[in-house]
Order: sequence, then structure tokens, then C-alpha cells
Amino acid sequence: MFLRCALASLLLITSGTALLAAEGGQSRLQEVASFPDQQVTGIAVSKEGRIFVNFPYWSGDHKLSVAEVLKDGTIHPYPDEFWNRNEGNPRERFVCVQSVYVDPEDALWVLDPAAPMLDKVVENGPKLVKIDLASNKVVQTILFDKTVAPEKSYLNDIRIDQKSGHAFITESGVGSIVIVDLKSGQARRVLQDSPTTKAEPDKSLVVDGMKLIDPKTGTAPQFNADGIALDQDKGILYFHPLSARKLYKVKTSDLLNEKLSGEELASRVVTVGETAAPDGMILGKDGMVYLAAFEEDAIVRVDPGTGKSQTVIRDERLQWPDTMSWGPSGELYVTTSQIHRMPKFHAGQSARKEPYRVYMLSVP
Repeated sequence: MFLRCALASLLLITSGTALLAAEGGQSRLQEVASFPDQQVTGIAVSKEGRIFVNFPYWSGDHKLSVAEVLKDGTIHPYPDEFWNRNEGNPRERFVCVQSVYVDPEDALWVLDPAAPMLDKVVENGPKLVKIDLASNKVVQTILFDKTVAPEKSYLNDIRIDQKSGHAFITESGVGSIVIVDLKSGQARRVLQDSPTTKAEPDKSLVVDGMKLIDPKTGTAPQFNADGIALDQDKGILYFHPLSARKLYKVKTSDLLNEKLSGEELASRVVTVGETAAPDGMILGKDGMVYLAAFEEDAIVRVDPGTGKSQTVIRDERLQWPDTMSWGPSGELYVTTSQIHRMPKFHAGQSARKEPYRVYMLSVP
């Protein structure tokens, strides 16, 4: 009896310690890089551990769009300064990059919604750029016309499906999913009329105790389809509007079936469950969907089978965790974009008091 009681007490103590580590995680969160004046959103890590980040054109002091983070923490324009110039043909330069992604074949993809200052889209600017990491050269550019990237659109995040040869992109301006045939370059928007890609109008956003208000409308900002995660083996795409609490999934075979009408496709979207409002998302090797829960200064993971969430780490240094990427040894990288401190939410004045950062953590 004594032995059983002792073992039970030990298990209780061990479980409590694990919970505290997941909630606090102060020792698990390691700073990788910081940027004093460049707001970072996207991050992508290659199989060799090379780190790439992007800085969207959201402020007047924008200087650089895509960079590689070197081992000493400094950054280098990537793939070169030519693509990072601020003037010239928008087809051949980065205009306003929102995200970067390394595919299973270790190529870097750069998604450019080409909407500086979150305003209207620059003509001939929206594109998807593929860079060969071995040669550090652009090997493919897919341009999007107005049927795919209309004036008020904002291409947000991307996943590459090697099996089908397609890219899936969330579009948060109007609210839709963009499907791209990587061989032909043809693209189309789907679910643009479905509430699953739209913000939930009755949901407020509260970060660091501050309720976010869109100065143009006087209500909560309406960020549409944003987070995205792909289970390539099971053929399932997960997506989530940012200003919302519902996580959705749909079969990639249904997305690729052009015979389905808009209503038929929308009927095949399934609600996984209620979650924290996330920015970026990523699939783990454990089959869980990881969410950057910016209202909670946390990263949580959702079991797609049950819809239940679990906190991976909660840390006040995660000031609007934005995008995540797995490292070659299973470590998780995350950016902090501090969107809640932008001038638009503070009467035109930036409330930021610290650099934008990239952190790394081990995930149990």
C-alpha cells in the first residue's frame, strides 16, 4: 500500500512539473535573432538548418524583404540585393513579402501579396517565387492576375503538396484559399463565398490586456483566412481565419476537384473544433496542428481527432507569435511580429519597445 501511494505521489509531482514546464517554459525559449527596426513575420528553416525570414512592407522605414539569418545572428539579403530592391519591375523584385516556406525537397518559396502598407495590390506584383537553396538562384516565378489576387486581397501563407504538385495559399484580405498548379502556373481561388474563410464578426481580439480596434470601422479587425497546415500523407489541409475561434479541415482531393461547385466544396469543409485565435499554424510529426496563439502569448497544439487543445508553451516574450517552422533536429522556430503594437492600433504611434525576435524551443 505504501509503495502504491508513493508511486502515485511521484506521478502526480512529475505530471505537475511537466505542466509547469509547458506553461512557463522560461528555460526552453531561446533567442536566435533580433531585428531592432524590421518587423518580421515569416520564417523557414532548411534541412541543413539554414534560417530564412521575411519583413513585410508595412511601414515607411522598410528596407529589406527576405533575408538569411547567419550563424552570428546577422542577416544577408536573400537571394540577393537585386530581388530586395525597392524600385523596378514588380515582376522581378519583392514588393511586400508576407511569408517564406521550405518545401519537403528543400526549396525555398517566397509568397509576395504585393500590397504595401496593407493597401491595394500593386499591379503585376503578386507572385510565388521558388529559390533553389543549392545555387541560391530563383528558378521559378508564378505571377497571379486579378482573378487570383484582386485589389483588396492579401496572400498570406503557403504550403506545398509534393504529391499533387500544387501549392495551397490562404488569402486573408477578401478571404479565400488559392490553389496553384506548380507545373503550369495556373491558379484559382476557392471558398471565397464560404464563412469558413472569413473572420467571425462577433469575436474580439485582446492582446496584452488591450482590445484591438480597427480605426476605420471602430470594431474588432477582421482578419480572414490566415493560418494553414498540410498533412500531406493523409491528404488534409487545415486552415483558420485569424479573427475567429474555429479550426477547419478539408481533403486536398476535394480542393483539387474542379468539378465540384463552390457550394459542394464548401459542404465538404469540416470543423475540427474551437481553438484560440491563431496567426501561423504548422503540422507536427505527432499529427497535431500547432497554433501561434497570439492572445495568450503561447503556442498550443490541437488534436485533429478530438479538437482538444493543449498548451505547449506560454511565455510573455512571445509578443504576437506569428509564423513557425521545424528545424532539422525537431526544434521549433517562431517569430514575434508584435502586430498589436503597430501604429494603426495606437493612434498612429508605434507602441513597440523591444526588437522583433526569432525564438527556438524544444517540443516534448
